[in-house]
Amino acid sequence: MKINKEKIEPYKAGGVVYHADTCLPLTDAFKRKKIKFKALARHTYPGDRLDDNTLGLNSIGYWDANEPQDWGLDWHRNEGIEFHFLESGSMPYAQEGKEVLLMPNHLTITRPWEAHKVGNPHIGMGKFYWVILDLGVRRPHQEWVWPDWITLTQPDLARLTTILRYNEKSILKTNQSIKDCFSQINKAVSTDKGGSNASRIRILINYLLLSLLDLLDTNDIVLNEALTDSSRSVGYFLKELENNLADQWTIELMAQSAGVGLTRFTYHCKQITNLTPMRYLTMKRLEMSKKIFQKNENLTIAEVAYMCGFTSSQYFATVFKKHEKCSPNAYRIKCANTHVEFA
Repeated sequence: MKINKEKIEPYKAGGVVYHADTCLPLTDAFKRKKIKFKALARHTYPGDRLDDNTLGLNSIGYWDANEPQDWGLDWHRNEGIEFHFLESGSMPYAQEGKEVLLMPNHLTITRPWEAHKVGNPHIGMGKFYWVILDLGVRRPHQEWVWPDWITLTQPDLARLTTILRYNEKSILKTNQSIKDCFSQINKAVSTDKGGSNASRIRILINYLLLSLLDLLDTNDIVLNEALTDSSRSVGYFLKELENNLADQWTIELMAQSAGVGLTRFTYHCKQITNLTPMRYLTMKRLEMSKKIFQKNENLTIAEVAYMCGFTSSQYFATVFKKHEKCSPNAYRIKCANTHVEFA
């Protein structure tokens, strides 16, 4: 099994570059002969290379774990919509903070903006499939564009898109047609040699989508158009921002990363946080600096300032004193004294 090392063009949206996952714990487990694994993929996803006949398909494959495992896939998002299917065994799974135990014939649906993980912390024993399709979106409000080889009729594809966009249902109990489809995907992936099964794979994914539409139509799914509002995209960005505070953000870059215009981004940010974007960024950076001071008293003021995204220690000290009514150094000494007091 190969891990791609080719030079690729990462996906770009709103000026922000997105890179595909590498699934390192999975490939490491395969190298250690902990699991059976076979996949066809592009970008930095592991597996044998997909060719241009299936553009839009980022990864398709399976793993088969028949002994206890010591690894899992931690919280992550995908560069497309992902369908997981558990054929046998059980699998700890979590999506958007909700943890479940997948059982045989469970199908999961994860949109590109939905964080999920497999394992708690380790995966279970079972045979697990996935299909990842890039629809050209990373945020809830963006319009979906299916690969041109998806041959569902326009009404069927529009219906499927509407159901998938306007609800948050993530786990379905599948029917026999979907189970059979993944069984055929197993054969197609396992026997492919340099794209020899590209036609078969395209047909199988179309059949999977049509079967999924039938399954969704039989479920009591409530559609909610508010799920595609641009305010949701801004909300997701603000959550992600907390993990990237050290980046040199401008309001323009924040709006681009959220995938919305500057005026709309500013409006939604104020609605969600009651703060302007730059004010919100500053407050989050200050919160981060205080946590660092509380946990590590050996870092210099300059080191903490740069870790939190401030352009200079002088500016950091000015902003900190304005909001905390004391200097960063005084706050650090206070934290150190507190540690001594409770030691």
